[in-house]
Amino acid sequence: MLAADLVAIPMMVWLAFALRLNELSPAIHDHWLFVAAPVTLIPVLYLAGFYRSIVRYLGAEVAWSMFVGVSISVCMLAAASYMLPEVTVPRSVFLIWGALSLLYLAGSRFLMRRFLVYVLGGALDRQPVAVFGAGAAGAQLVAALQSSAEFFPAMVVDDASNKQGTLLAGVPVVGRKALEVAAKSGRVTAVLMAVPTLSKAGRMAIVRWLETLNLRVQTVPAFTDIASGKARIEEVRDISIEDLLGRDAVPPRADLLHRCISGKHVLVTGAGGSIGSELCRQILKLKPACLILFEQSEFSLYAIEKELAQSIKASGMQVELKSMLGSVINRGHVERVCREYRIDTVYHAAAYKHVPIVENNPSAGVRNNIVGTLEAAQGAEAAGVKHFILVSTDKAVRPTNVMGATKRFAELVLQAMADRGSDTIFSMVRFGNVLGSSGSVVPLFRDQIQKGGPVTVTHPDVIRYFMTIPEASQLVIQAGAMARGGEVFVLDMGEPVRILDLAKTMIHLMGLSVKDEQNPNGDIEIAFTGLRPGEKLYEELLIGECSVGTEHEMIMQATEERLSWDEIQFALEAFRKALEKGDKAAIKALLRSYVAGYQPGSSGDKPLETLQFRQLPRLAAANLPD
Repeated sequence: MLAADLVAIPMMVWLAFALRLNELSPAIHDHWLFVAAPVTLIPVLYLAGFYRSIVRYLGAEVAWSMFVGVSISVCMLAAASYMLPEVTVPRSVFLIWGALSLLYLAGSRFLMRRFLVYVLGGALDRQPVAVFGAGAAGAQLVAALQSSAEFFPAMVVDDASNKQGTLLAGVPVVGRKALEVAAKSGRVTAVLMAVPTLSKAGRMAIVRWLETLNLRVQTVPAFTDIASGKARIEEVRDISIEDLLGRDAVPPRADLLHRCISGKHVLVTGAGGSIGSELCRQILKLKPACLILFEQSEFSLYAIEKELAQSIKASGMQVELKSMLGSVINRGHVERVCREYRIDTVYHAAAYKHVPIVENNPSAGVRNNIVGTLEAAQGAEAAGVKHFILVSTDKAVRPTNVMGATKRFAELVLQAMADRGSDTIFSMVRFGNVLGSSGSVVPLFRDQIQKGGPVTVTHPDVIRYFMTIPEASQLVIQAGAMARGGEVFVLDMGEPVRILDLAKTMIHLMGLSVKDEQNPNGDIEIAFTGLRPGEKLYEELLIGECSVGTEHEMIMQATEERLSWDEIQFALEAFRKALEKGDKAAIKALLRSYVAGYQPGSSGDKPLETLQFRQLPRLAAANLPD
């Protein structure tokens, strides 16, 4: 560009004389101007930073440096002509030359930028994409993509009629019909969502429509990540189903969040799990005096401790962070930890939760989920813990599997402990599936799609509730803060989702089509594997119809049948005897006897052997043989 300017600027001198004298071959006697013009202009432009700007990324600062450089050069040349008596240059020539130089410098850069962005960019085989949203986010994304080596913004789509037909950074803004035509002709291969302020319902409606076009749907990073430097605006990613499922989160109540945490000593069991780790992240933001991570998996404990320690260091918080390796079945260990660190609040998230695995290992499920909850609760109670909150599940409602039945009995244990009187406030929080947790269907489907399928769905009619892990964790904290003793809190999970529809949406979001009888040439097949042992078509959050509202609009309190502490003790003794024998049939019979609505599948059940323990108050309900 510097070499081109050395040639072009003297030509602007000749053109200025031609325009002033109205002649194609003007008689120019002052030839010194052909040398003086570039000698004065180019060094000034260089000092003003004009040549430091990369042509492909020119901004407003270039216009200012160019204007300053040309103005100074015009003044220098005009002053020189006045100081030399033999000079006969018309005064207007300098102004004409300055205007022509500005036009040349600006025009040449603009044309070169367009050439680099569009001509060479197209030659690099960039992927043509459409940007959905002509707002501020869309404008920033288009500007960034124009300089990208991977994507080319072919059009901007917006539903606002007053924006359609306009240009956004040189890219036409069109309606949905134009996108349909472009998708069918192959002129657009993907859609980038740039509507960060739109509600989840609004985004889901757009995605549902885009599904019909078989276009890959991607999104841009959140503005908070861009502002913090974690991501750039042009760093697009596949839109995740987590961005669309459920309803928009209700802002948490600060008073409930801080009540049991801020300035207090908090312990989280199962701290390395998906729910436990997110609870720890949310708790850390509320600035407890001390946070104890209790976990039996060494690697999981190491991972969450490392993450939280880095967060504490980066934020400069004064929080004592301790890692405790151990099992909740060890009551003495739990009590010692709670005493040593003067724990105020315990969030009990440690549990076996994978339905098929627990179904095949009922002894381990009972030992961890029931006995572990009892031991942890009694250890915390003995150490003087003020709040003990159990993280429960919707599978505890009329369960058809061992996992759900053990979680319901764990709720009954804590309710009985609260009813018999205790200085510790026991409560339970029940909710459905969380997106992104270990064993969740969403990461499973994503992995299956990336491998080319098939996507496995248990049943065409199976439905589930979904909630994001951060929102679930915040609601658990808020629900625990409202407890007075023995309450079962139920989170508002929004509308249930049909898993088959979820699978189809995820396939379409990745720009692929479903392979079925109507579309035999599709990309991904959906295979139905049948319900797994203990799995239900749909989950419930309430055992009965009785529930009351609380001071939080997203949290209800269930009113359900309870057992007395004596009945719980009888049952626990029976469970321990069955565990000693490893008698799976006896374990399931006891769960069926004590957990209302528990109806295990017949497959895998063996005749129950005669039990050698005292007659239990509710044993008759199990319909056991003599």
